[in-house]
Amino acid sequence: METQGTFKESVKNRVREPKKYRVVMFNDDFTTMEFVVDILIDIFNKNKDDANTLMMTVHKSGMAVVAVYPYDIALTKVNKATELAKKKGFPFRMKIEEV
Repeated sequence: METQGTFKESVKNRVREPKKYRVVMFNDDFTTMEFVVDILIDIFNKNKDDANTLMMTVHKSGMAVVAVYPYDIALTKVNKATELAKKKGFPFRMKIEEV
């Protein structure tokens, strides 16, 4: 009985973590603190205490990193937050920067 030769195929799967991006929130003189806290709770899934702490950091320092996500998630959350701010008439600003 003839057998065919066997071979072993070597496959290397390298799973890379997606690049991470910081979501940076900026302070302004018009957006209310309550609105910022609501955004942090509703969109960025922070608890009330963390949201208040972050809001105060933004207020006192002028800006703060509020979250780190892969790009698509960061962009979606920033767009949602700025759209809500626009509807309320706030000049709320955020940006995304690579970690």
